[in-house]
Amino acid sequence: MTLESIKGLGPKNLKLLNKLGINTIEDLVSFYPFRYDVIKRSNLNELEDQDKIIIDGIVETIPSIFYFSRKRDKMTFKLNTGENIFNINIFNRGFLKSRLKVGTSITVIGKLDKKHNLIVVSDIKFGSILKTTIEPIYHTTYGIGINTIKKYINEGLKDFNTIDYIPSYLIDKYKFIDKENSIKIVHNPTDLKVLKNALNRLKYEELFLFMCKMNYLKNNDRNKVGLKRVVDKKEVDKFIESLPFKLTTDQLNSIEDIYTDLIEDYRMNRLLQGDVGSGKTIVSIVSMYINYLSGYQSALMAPTEVLATQHYQNIKNIFKDYNINVELLTGKTTTKEKNKIYKELKEGTIDIIVGTHALFTEKVDYKNLGLVITDEQHRFGVNQRANLKNKGITPDVLYMSATPIPRTYALTLYGDMEISNIKTLPSGKKDIITTVKKDNEIKDVLESMYIELKNNHQIYVIAPLVEESDKVDFTNVYELEEKMNKAFGKLYKVGVLHGKMTSSEKEEVMTKFKNNEIQILISTTVIEVGVDVKNATMIVIFDAYMFGLSSLHQLRGRVGRNDLQSYCILISNNETERLNILTQTNDGFKISEEDFKLRGSGDLFGVKQSGDMVFSVADLKRDYNILLKAKEDSMYFLENEIEKEDNKNILELIKNNFGLD
Repeated sequence: MTLESIKGLGPKNLKLLNKLGINTIEDLVSFYPFRYDVIKRSNLNELEDQDKIIIDGIVETIPSIFYFSRKRDKMTFKLNTGENIFNINIFNRGFLKSRLKVGTSITVIGKLDKKHNLIVVSDIKFGSILKTTIEPIYHTTYGIGINTIKKYINEGLKDFNTIDYIPSYLIDKYKFIDKENSIKIVHNPTDLKVLKNALNRLKYEELFLFMCKMNYLKNNDRNKVGLKRVVDKKEVDKFIESLPFKLTTDQLNSIEDIYTDLIEDYRMNRLLQGDVGSGKTIVSIVSMYINYLSGYQSALMAPTEVLATQHYQNIKNIFKDYNINVELLTGKTTTKEKNKIYKELKEGTIDIIVGTHALFTEKVDYKNLGLVITDEQHRFGVNQRANLKNKGITPDVLYMSATPIPRTYALTLYGDMEISNIKTLPSGKKDIITTVKKDNEIKDVLESMYIELKNNHQIYVIAPLVEESDKVDFTNVYELEEKMNKAFGKLYKVGVLHGKMTSSEKEEVMTKFKNNEIQILISTTVIEVGVDVKNATMIVIFDAYMFGLSSLHQLRGRVGRNDLQSYCILISNNETERLNILTQTNDGFKISEEDFKLRGSGDLFGVKQSGDMVFSVADLKRDYNILLKAKEDSMYFLENEIEKEDNKNILELIKNNFGLD
């Protein structure tokens, strides 16, 4: 069965499914809900003012619509629940008016205003509640809704085959539901307990395979012969002493770890974890120098062109007095320049190449690549490893991450790596002064911003959303742009940056900000970790409670990039106690521990991905206990069970699908 054979699925919706990453029937049936709405009629006698309410009834009056602007409206009508008649307010749903005829049965979900006998509704469902229902909620894209996606999934569930990747002895041990039924239950749940069992079974399989991969890869890499280098340590020490600043103890220890890896004949696979501004980049530059001394080429891969260009400029500056050829390869590199770089890489006249993932395309050939460094959790994936392996290259690999995570967690998540930590900040770095302000204190915030602007400094302003949402009331970038222009527009330039802009648009805005052509940059979290605008001394984060502590700490790290005193202002009426943790410490390791304990909003890793495996249903933070079981079980499995005939399919998946041998 193919996607094209799904009943009612035409070319237009097929493209939209592809946009969501659904390209096969397997993708479709494993496109799991990201959450569930449990809909159960509220007991009015138990509700307090401003409580969430779910109640059904009959439309009592013809809805009236008030328009605030072309895209904003408020619809009002009365709802008869049999016990009460409520006033209903719902925003930006005017298009539903034609369906809300008098006498129509509906269920409303919203917030109760007891004093005014009012429900401010966030969602309307047509029909009455007969019993408790569990409604799967799927990620969507513009042009295709949840109900349409669910319809296609149920068509796909009628005729699909699945392979169970949990060994039979573990299925018996944990009394797991079989995989096929689990998938059907997850998409069409009727009972919360059964749903939990089905979800746990699917989560366990993903995490078990992930840990099998991690442990298999670690064992595999340790057994591989790497590049044995002969490097005089005195030369390395001499280079470190020549630097225009003194390295911290943690930086020196990390360099020692890397030096030891590089001179041994095993393959290095190391994670360099360091807080924002802790000086990971100079450690990577020393690593490239060690690699250069042994006659090998180095490649540094960054996730964005802005960050790649920044690294290139820093490396060129450090090596300005050395006969080391450094080049930059990104999407902006001209065809003529690219061809020149390809030729020189193949000939070996380029010692260090910096760029984006373009560094590992088929067109690129290296003469003697010895070290690959990837920045900001941009994991050097198995596809790139396989690509280099096909060219006969097996370089040492160093990953850099500015998102510190708890040690026990790191040992599990990065189980295939050795880990070096940089905890101390370079001398001269001032702590970023962080304060929490409420919405009604915005005047104080604007005054603080004005002081920084008058001192010719720049400011980031962060919003959680790009555009207005009809379901949530969070500040968006365009609303903030309007407010900032009103407050400062006559004196200072305001710019906007968000994920829906094209790469070239984002690049242009970021370049203008770096050049101080923009003084106030309003952005979503799209601003890259590691981007270095030394003149930015303040970051103001609206609706701060929307973010996890680690995410806020990363955002805070956009300022304080030099010796100027910098400030972070968190604006929130909610969760101020949690946010106050950031006012007490600038230590990313401590903050990540708190984030892990709280399991609040946001994600320790920023994206739901690790290595090359994107999880369909598991969450590495929320499902940590399942992850620990999976880790333990995977180690036993690899030592004692993997070679058995019954487990052949699991071994093949680990080897083939993850590009291992």
